[in-house]
Amino acid sequence: MTDVMRESLSNIGYIASGVLFILSLAGLSKQESARRGNALGIAGMLIALLATAMRPDFSGYGLLMAALVPGAIIGGILARRVQMTSMPQLVAILHSFVGAAAVLVGLATYLGQSKPMSAAEHNIHLGEIFIGICIGAVTFTGSVIAFAKLQGTMSGKPLILPARHLINLMMLIITVGIGVWFFRSSEGGANGLWPLIFAIVITGILGAHSVMAIGGADMPVVVSMLNSYSGWAAAAAGFMLENDLLIITGALVGSSGAILSLIMCRGMNRSLVSVILGGFGTAEGTASTATAAQGEVRSIDVAGAADQLRQAKNVVIVPGYGLAVAQAQHALSDVVRSLQSRGVIVRFAIHPVAGRLPGHMNVLLAEADIPYDIVLEMEEINEDMPETDLVLVIGANDIVNPSAYEDPNSPIAGMPVIEVWKAGTVIVMKRGMASGYAGIDNPLFFRPNTLLLFGDAKKTVEGLRNALSQ
Repeated sequence: MTDVMRESLSNIGYIASGVLFILSLAGLSKQESARRGNALGIAGMLIALLATAMRPDFSGYGLLMAALVPGAIIGGILARRVQMTSMPQLVAILHSFVGAAAVLVGLATYLGQSKPMSAAEHNIHLGEIFIGICIGAVTFTGSVIAFAKLQGTMSGKPLILPARHLINLMMLIITVGIGVWFFRSSEGGANGLWPLIFAIVITGILGAHSVMAIGGADMPVVVSMLNSYSGWAAAAAGFMLENDLLIITGALVGSSGAILSLIMCRGMNRSLVSVILGGFGTAEGTASTATAAQGEVRSIDVAGAADQLRQAKNVVIVPGYGLAVAQAQHALSDVVRSLQSRGVIVRFAIHPVAGRLPGHMNVLLAEADIPYDIVLEMEEINEDMPETDLVLVIGANDIVNPSAYEDPNSPIAGMPVIEVWKAGTVIVMKRGMASGYAGIDNPLFFRPNTLLLFGDAKKTVEGLRNALSQ
């Protein structure tokens, strides 16, 4: 096979992969087509690998296999062993790999042999290297900090330093200055290595500081933003390597991650700019003046909750992170089927930031074979709450907190929440009276139409399943 033919086939493969990635992204936008979208993405990646190996200027087959085989084995083992509760941490650490790869590609591209180019092309190439390395370093350290917060090895509380925005701005100005130094040092050859190293250090600190200033309750948006960053880092690596497919893929990931972040910020009444600047969800470190929720709590046992479910004709279930922790989704699926067999209308209400990862609850329910058509978004279900007989809240707290609407001093004031208190009866399943991940008291627990069902979510849901099956 001639070099021209190999390059043509490689380019065709890249085009096919790009189309498959676009179709994959479109498929992942809906639960019904998500499995097909995932398969299309896998096919696109396999074609991309074959197209890369087919290029006439590629000869490192041994190195490719040495990296590909162990990586595939490790990735497969991790994917099979990871629990749904640990999925946010896994996604965060995978983003850090993309950032590290962009940094290493930038360094290798700068130090390696480059083809002859004009002065203008050389300057553009240097710009690609510098920007790619900076984005990669921010993505790497920010993702590592996000992983540590989600894993619990680092406190979820935001680290609020005095004048932190000024500190971030100064680091940005310093980075620009280092960029000028890098361009001037590179005019006579590969003498800009030290500026690159300094840029990696400064932007790495910037990424870590930005995420450390973000509270743990806002990690879903952070993970989404880091997903966007990793996409732009991949696109920058594509420019450095002159790889069109990497540019396309990075742009798809970067833009889709940014759009998802905007949607989630809208769902939390937050600003995307505040996410990028750090300190997301905080008010310059000031303590909330919201008054603690007070009143009398009414509890209910499993038998009483089962009786309430039997008498209801319209039930809405609001899942949260506690459902994922307890791994109670399969028992909950049995409860849903039992209620439906009695003629009860059962639907699920999903908040945009429920769980600790975008779409966390949707994946959890799909794992338990809960039908897609009864899983509704917050906007679709809120207007039906006044006509709902019973709402069952499982492991959710902040996303059903009425203080978001009623207390202007609350840290979540203005955040759209699921208006469960408008239903006839609300049963909240909790281990105890502890506050949610945002550390905010919830006055819902003291409402006259609210009953608290205390206990481990899995054991409680299994108890409901057994009671309803009798």
